[in-house]
Amino acid sequence: MGRVIALDFGKVRTGVAVTDELKLIASGLTTVATKELLVFLKEYILKENVEIIVVGEPKQMNNEASESEALIAPFLKKLAEAFPRISIERQDERFTSKMAFQTMIDSGLKKKQRRDKALVDEISATIILQAYLNRI
Repeated sequence: MGRVIALDFGKVRTGVAVTDELKLIASGLTTVATKELLVFLKEYILKENVEIIVVGEPKQMNNEASESEALIAPFLKKLAEAFPRISIERQDERFTSKMAFQTMIDSGLKKKQRRDKALVDEISATIILQAYLNRI
């Protein structure tokens, strides 16, 4: 069995989360500069057995694609070319940043720690991954 990796894709940085090999637990992995994301994924996938890559799908409240989708579409093409044997799935990511911020508050992080946008992105990726796992 292989892992599922999830991406909260952003213009500047991307949050990354991953499951265990049994696909039971979603955990935050890291945040990567988006321009270095493909290199990071290639290195990670060489070391770990990854079956599925889940990419957050930003939608507006009316279910239409958000403006961010224009940035994600070219990346998805590159991702499919780089990893032709790995399934690429999408997961609605509405409200994940708000949920991530609330998670930080609920876990008792100090205000200064909650300003860490990289941590918000990593938690958002974990929420995307958990939502995907709940759906399958």
